[in-house]
Amino acid sequence: MLRLIGIRLATGVVTLFLAAFFVFFAVQALPGDVAQQLLGQNATPEAVATLRAQLGLDTNVWVRFFQWLGHAITGDFGTSLVSGEPVSAEIWAAFSHTLLIAVPAIVVGITLSVLHGILAGARRGTAIDSSISVLSLIMMSIPEFVVATLLILLLAIIVPIFPAVVLEGPDATLGDLLPAVPLPAVTLIIAMAAYIIRAMRSSTIDGLTTEYATTATLKGVPHKQVLWRHVTPTALLPVLPVISINVAWLLGGVVVVESVFNYPGLGKLMIDSVSTRDLPVLQAIAVLSALVYVMVNLIADLLALAVDPRQRTLHQPRLRRETKEVAA
Repeated sequence: MLRLIGIRLATGVVTLFLAAFFVFFAVQALPGDVAQQLLGQNATPEAVATLRAQLGLDTNVWVRFFQWLGHAITGDFGTSLVSGEPVSAEIWAAFSHTLLIAVPAIVVGITLSVLHGILAGARRGTAIDSSISVLSLIMMSIPEFVVATLLILLLAIIVPIFPAVVLEGPDATLGDLLPAVPLPAVTLIIAMAAYIIRAMRSSTIDGLTTEYATTATLKGVPHKQVLWRHVTPTALLPVLPVISINVAWLLGGVVVVESVFNYPGLGKLMIDSVSTRDLPVLQAIAVLSALVYVMVNLIADLLALAVDPRQRTLHQPRLRRETKEVAA
């Protein structure tokens, strides 16, 4: 178990390094001069050269990469070229805002999606299954910006229950953001739920047709006990990657949804940084997104080991497994 966790952590560290490497050099390869863009077209060559020196752009790119990487490891991503504030402060403020809509969407969305997927799989071929399947297909077919627009129309304009957009900007307080959380959270739930429902339904159907489920049924075990005790834990295994991808997508900043609602989260900050070419902020967001994906996938692997103990023996050396089988 510890060996597997160590391997996963080592793989995650290598992944983060490669992500940081490609992000840094991809940003450096962008056309144009950052100093020239910041000063404008009328800036003198002397002013451009002075700003390049202040930003460290006149040093070797490899030196700048390792300097940036060393500071990034300690959580220091430099200073924003636009606001002049520390990048780390802007990133964590935006990430905390994203968590306000992502966490409710994760908790409510995953719970409802898994339950509906199990229900549809257990009632295969019935009206309940057909209704859930059709509804999930409709949810998969509608883009999230359309869902967001419809929710604004219904619940912010026709029936003004929630605010349509956030007007306060990045400096919005918790009290300013809470009234605006439900609409983006519901949009994310609708965008995410369909994929989990479809995956959970297929996995539940496969689990109900396995030999152990059939044997338990023939022994007289109640159908509910077979479903929840024997089928569901195994059926969750192939669905965990789908759940982890959606969770990482939510935590990494949902660009479209945050842009529609003008919500000051990580996705909105990324769009603003692209438009202003704030390279330090873009690099920090990319590294943070990679870190989120690595951590979420590590948690998914650990959950898979906890749900199915048989996977712990799949990575044992072959000789050790053969010795155990002979001894048995």
